Amino acid sequence: MPQRFLDGAARREGADGGLGDGHDSLTTLLDIGQALSSELEMRHALQRVLEYLERDRRIVRGAVMMLNEETGEIRIDVSLGLGDEARSARYKLGEGISGRVIESGHPIVVPAMSREPLFNHRVQRHREQTFICVPIAIDRKPIGALAIGLEYSPSRDHEAEQRFFRVIASMIAQGLRTRRPVGECCKRLLEEKRNLLSQLQQRSAPAGLVGNSGPMRQVYEQIAQVAPTDNPVLICGERGTGKELMARAIHHGSSRARGPFIRARVSAVPDALIESFLFGQEYSAFIGAQSRRQGRFELAEGGTLFLDDVGELSGVTQAKLLRVLQQRELDRLGGNETIKTNVRVVAGTGKDLKAAIASGEFREDLHDCLALSPIQVPPLRDRKADIMLLVHHFLDRHSQQHGKIIRRISTPATEMLVTYQWPGNVRELEDTVEHAVLACDGESIHGHHLPPSLQAAEAGASAGATSLAAAVERFEKDLVLDAIKSSRGNISKAARLLNTTERIIGYKTRKYCIAARQYRSRGSPALADRSGSEEP
Repeated sequence: MPQRFLDGAARREGADGGLGDGHDSLTTLLDIGQALSSELEMRHALQRVLEYLERDRRIVRGAVMMLNEETGEIRIDVSLGLGDEARSARYKLGEGISGRVIESGHPIVVPAMSREPLFNHRVQRHREQTFICVPIAIDRKPIGALAIGLEYSPSRDHEAEQRFFRVIASMIAQGLRTRRPVGECCKRLLEEKRNLLSQLQQRSAPAGLVGNSGPMRQVYEQIAQVAPTDNPVLICGERGTGKELMARAIHHGSSRARGPFIRARVSAVPDALIESFLFGQEYSAFIGAQSRRQGRFELAEGGTLFLDDVGELSGVTQAKLLRVLQQRELDRLGGNETIKTNVRVVAGTGKDLKAAIASGEFREDLHDCLALSPIQVPPLRDRKADIMLLVHHFLDRHSQQHGKIIRRISTPATEMLVTYQWPGNVRELEDTVEHAVLACDGESIHGHHLPPSLQAAEAGASAGATSLAAAVERFEKDLVLDAIKSSRGNISKAARLLNTTERIIGYKTRKYCIAARQYRSRGSPALADRSGSEEP
């Protein structure tokens, strides 16, 4: 803002009286102008504006309200001295004092709030206040309002106070005007970034698969190579690594994508029923068989059959499966008719088939037939870089499923997730995230929200060095760090989030060597003020 404008404003305020010394007003305007021009985040700058007004003008309450032009809804962007209920309300144009100010573009001064019907139920007589609301306008079009609550004084010059806060509102409007093109440009860049990342992931990772680590990129390349062919595929990997998702990706990338995808987990079927399960049965094929039944091969006709746990098949069933793969025909159990089949087989196993061949448990010729295109799925412990990608993927899914809003995962919880060995692989990770979502009662997941298995692993890693005091300190540091990140390094706001004092937060940040300043420009997004209450 030009110096001559600030000097002129200070002279006018000093001449009007009721505002104190003109030099003090000029200092306030200079500090506010610097905050509006230097802060990258407008919300952070507006919070600084209210803090300067509290420091120099001794305002009791304050709020900057903005109008959503698309919905016509008025909400509070930043506030000072308001309760949760006041910050969470929403208003329409013309509703209440602030709604009238934004609708008309004219300021309103209420010298004594207790005498105004809109405030009677909120203000106690012994805490009388003066309420001033001025519009924030760009090109003479109101886009918001600055609402201020002051201690009541019979000698207060309301006209001079109104002029001063109109100067502040015009400075806020200028700050918003200069940021609008930058904000729109940032939105376009972020949208373009999301689109590019989405396209890149679609090209590199098949649908349903998450991960960008080196081992997973190799798997994606193998899937891209084998999917267009019609050869059998053998997918090897530990339990919970996502073998079925790999099989589905192969199916959807093949010419059979429009055909059925049938999953057959052979280890869940008793040996006496496995042939009927896979190849079907005729009426009276065995005692208790009351009707003809199609097997999984017939159900998968024209599509893909995923044989999970193929290493558990008996020798007789292995021989019949080999015949189906080689000759593309099968016989129903108890039947005399040979049925031609057009099915692609994708087999999965967590068993070491080479060792099974050496011990005579698995046929070598069947292995050779299935392993024309083998894919080895890495365990989660060998793809640590994918853990947090998977965590956020599952967090979004289960937060939405259980109707919760979870914005972040604390640093200690992240460390526990990354350092754990995950014997159950991706399936265990998903179960862990869902457990944490259900246990979380706020907007952040902390270490104590994770299942006992991770707690025990953490305790085992630090056995002999953990005490009650140390555990309490870790928990306390976690809470303080979370509040500092959420408030973008603002000590006073962090204190309000934890319902404590700035002095205590300052002491804790020094105790735990937390540099609040480093989060002021690049920290986690501030917790949104669920705002909208119109009058402070």
